[in-house]
Amino acid sequence: MTLPIDSVLPQLCEALIQRDECVLEAPPGAGKTTGVPLAMLSQVWLGRQKILMLEPRRLAARAAATRMAELLGEPVGQTVGYRVRLESRVSKQTRIEVVTEGVLNRLLQDDPSLDGIGLVIFDEFHERSLDADLGLALTLAGRELYGDLREQPLKLLVMSATLDGVAVADLLGQAPVITSEGRSFPVTISHGSPWKYDQRLDERIQHTVLQALADQPGSILVFLPGQAEIRRAAAGLSSALAGDKNVILAPLYGNLSFAEQKQAIEPAPAGKRKIVLATNIAETSLTIDGIAAVVDSGLCREPQFDPATGMTRLATRRISRASSVQRAGRAGRLGPGICYRLWSESQQDELAAFSRPEILLADLSGLALQLLNWGIGQPSELRWLTPPPAGAWAQALDLLAVLGAGEQHQGQWRVTAHGKRMAGIGAHPRLAHLLVAAEAAGLLKPAADLAALLSDRDPLGQASSVDIQLRLDWMQGPEASRLKPLAQQFRRVFEQPTAPGAGNIAAEDVAGFLLACAYPDRIAQARGLSQDGKQQAYLLANGRRVALSLQDRLARSQWLVVADAGAHEGASVDRVYLAARLNPALFDSLLADQVCEQSHMQWEEKAGRFIAETRRRIGQIVLSAKPLTHPDAAQKQQALLALVAERGLALFNVTDECEQWRGRVRLVREHLGGEWPDVDDDALLASADTWLGPYLQDVSTLAHFKKLDLLSLWQNLLSWEQSQQLNRLAPARLDVPSGNSAAIDYSVSPPVLAVKLQEMFGCVDTPRLVDNRVPVLIHLLSPARRPLQITQDLAGFWAGSYQAVKKDMKGRYPKHPWPDDPLQALPTAKTKRALQ
Repeated sequence: MTLPIDSVLPQLCEALIQRDECVLEAPPGAGKTTGVPLAMLSQVWLGRQKILMLEPRRLAARAAATRMAELLGEPVGQTVGYRVRLESRVSKQTRIEVVTEGVLNRLLQDDPSLDGIGLVIFDEFHERSLDADLGLALTLAGRELYGDLREQPLKLLVMSATLDGVAVADLLGQAPVITSEGRSFPVTISHGSPWKYDQRLDERIQHTVLQALADQPGSILVFLPGQAEIRRAAAGLSSALAGDKNVILAPLYGNLSFAEQKQAIEPAPAGKRKIVLATNIAETSLTIDGIAAVVDSGLCREPQFDPATGMTRLATRRISRASSVQRAGRAGRLGPGICYRLWSESQQDELAAFSRPEILLADLSGLALQLLNWGIGQPSELRWLTPPPAGAWAQALDLLAVLGAGEQHQGQWRVTAHGKRMAGIGAHPRLAHLLVAAEAAGLLKPAADLAALLSDRDPLGQASSVDIQLRLDWMQGPEASRLKPLAQQFRRVFEQPTAPGAGNIAAEDVAGFLLACAYPDRIAQARGLSQDGKQQAYLLANGRRVALSLQDRLARSQWLVVADAGAHEGASVDRVYLAARLNPALFDSLLADQVCEQSHMQWEEKAGRFIAETRRRIGQIVLSAKPLTHPDAAQKQQALLALVAERGLALFNVTDECEQWRGRVRLVREHLGGEWPDVDDDALLASADTWLGPYLQDVSTLAHFKKLDLLSLWQNLLSWEQSQQLNRLAPARLDVPSGNSAAIDYSVSPPVLAVKLQEMFGCVDTPRLVDNRVPVLIHLLSPARRPLQITQDLAGFWAGSYQAVKKDMKGRYPKHPWPDDPLQALPTAKTKRALQ
C-alpha cells in the first residue's frame, strides 16, 4: 500500500546523506512513523548501527513497533523492538528500537555519545514534551562533546505533524526541512453552541454522541480531558444505550493495560460500532480503525507546576487550534467524516495557535538533576528550542539542595554523590531520595510500593480518605497488578538492600516517615479549624496552608505529610488530596536531619516586642523555642534596623526640637552643600545603622523606641566643627533690638522670625542667615501675638504700611507704644506704664 510519505522518502534519504540533521513535516496519516525508520535501514551511512525512534507515549511506541514488525513479516523484538517503562521487547537482532522519551535520557546518562546508534528520530516532536526537549538538548551536547570519538556521525531527524519547522531547523544549524502531504478525506466541521466553563460536559457529550450515532454509520472517537470525564461519559452512555449490543464503549488513556488499549485501537467486530472515549493520547501517532466521526470536547488536561506551592497540578485547559485540527482529522483517515466541536466557530478563532511547551509548565527538578549529573550547571550551556524558565529552574535547584542531591561550589551548582545515586534510579528526585533513604532504614519494600503509587494516579480516587496507608494496603492485593512491576523495578535498582533500621520504627509510622523523606517541605502541623468550622487547617513546612475535611480519618492527626494538594472551587486554601499521619517523635530519630536549630531574632508584630530565642524548626514550623540569654548584638541590631526601615520615623518621639534642628541643617546643606548631611526621612532611614545602630542594645519594645533621645542621636551626624558652625549659620534663636531673643521656625521656607512689632523699633535691616545668604521672613506680631505684617523688608514696612497698622492698633492696644516715628523709638516688649 502506497503512503503519502513514500513520495518524499528519496528526498529525505538524500538530505541525510548530505547532512547529519533534518526536519520532516508530515501530517497525521502520512505514514512517517512506520515508513521513515524502515526506509533508513538500508542507508549506507547507517551500517550496522541502530535507529532509535522516540515516541511521547508507551501506547504509541508499542503500536509503531508492532506495525513495523508486521510490515517486515516478523514478530516484535526481531528487527524492530521497543522499550517502554516496565516492558522491553528487543534482542541482539534489533535494528530499530522504538522507545519513550525518558528511555533516551537514561541512555544518554549512561553513554552521552550513544555509541552504536546511527540515527535518533524524534517523532511527534510538536507535542513538545519536557523529555523530548531535554533529550534533543542532551543529544546535541553529546554530539559536540563526543562526535570526534565516533567512526560515523550521529544523525538526527525531527519529525512533526504541526510545528514551526523553521525554528527547529535553526536549532539544528539550518537543517533542511522536508514537507510531506498527508492522506485524508474531507471532514465536515459542526460547531456547537458557545462553550461555557460552568457547563455540564457529560450531558453535552452524551447528547452529541447520540446525535453522531444517528447521523452516520461508523465508529466514533470522543476526545475528553481525563479519566474522570471518561468514566462519567461511559456511565451515561452505557445507560442511554442499554439494550443496544451493536455499540461497544472503549475507553482509551495512558493508565489502561496494553490489552485494554489494544481493544480501543483495533477495528470493531463485524456489524458493530465502537465509541472510543479517549484523552489526547489519540491525537497523533495512533490510527484507530473505523472512525468516521469525532466528538471533541475542546479540552485537555496537562500538568501545571505552581512555583508558589512547589506542587504540580493537573489543569483542565482549552486545546490549541493545532490540536483541534489534528483531532478533527481523525475522522478523515479512512473516508469522508464529520467532527462535532462542543464550542462555537468564533471561539475556534480565539484558540491559541499551538500548545505551550511542557518545559514552560512543568516541575524542572528532574531535568535539573539530569543536567547536574551531566556536569551542566546552567541550562544556558545547552541549546534549547525553548529554554527552561529561570524561576522554575531556581526552585528546582533549591529542592535538589534540600534533598541533598545538589550543592553550590565556588558559585557553581554540581551534583553530590547522593545526587548521582538518585539520578541512576530513573524516578522523580523526590522518589529517588525516598528510596535511597528507605534502603538505609531497611524499608525498601514499602518504599518501593509507595514510589510506585506516587508515580501514578491515585488508584482509590478522592472518594475515599486521603490516607496513603489505604493505598499501601491496596498495593498488597490483586488489584495492584499494574503497579507491582514498577515497585519491583524500583527494588531491583538496589542490588543488595540491607535492613539496619527496620526495627527502629513502628509499622504505623512507616508511611509518614517515607513520605517525609520525599516531601520534607510538606510536613504539616494542625492549626485549628477553618473559618467555616468544617475543615482542619494545617501549616506546611514551606509556609503554605492547606485544609482537610473533618470527615476524613486523618483529620484528628496533629501532624501530616502531604503528598498532594490542590485548589477547589470556592475555597480560600488548598485541599489535601493525599497524605500520611506523621509521628512527631521521629523528629528526634529518623527525621532528625530535617530539624534545624537556629537563633531567631526579629521583631514580632503580634507581641509588639523584639524576640530573641533558639528555635527548633522544620521549615516554617516551629517545634520548640527557648529564650536566648545573650543574643548576638549584631543580629539584634539588624532585626531592629529592619523594623525601623519598615515603620519609618513614626517609631520615635520626633519632637518639635528635632524638627527644628533638621530644618536648620537642611537650610545650611541647601546653601553650602559640602559635607553637611542629608537629614530628610529617606536619608535618615538609609543611614540608620550609623546614627541609630549602636544605641539599640537596650531596645526591646515600642516604648523603648519612644524613649530614645532622637535629637542627640541626630546631632551625632555633625562633627564638632559643624555643630559650632550650625549655631552661627542657622541659630535656633535670634537676638532682636529689644534685647530679647526670638525663636526661628525652620519648619518652613524661608525661616520665620515671629516677634512683637514694638521689639523691632529702630531696626531697618532684615536679619539674614547662612552668612547673609537667606533673609528671614519676619512676622511682626500684635501684643496678642497675632501677625500684623509679614515682610522681608523692614525699612519698607516702617516707611509705608506702618502708619496704617499704627492707626488700626493704637485704639485697640492703647497700653502699648505706637510712636509716630518707629525708627527713633525705643524697642521694647513692655507696656508704656512699665517703661515709665
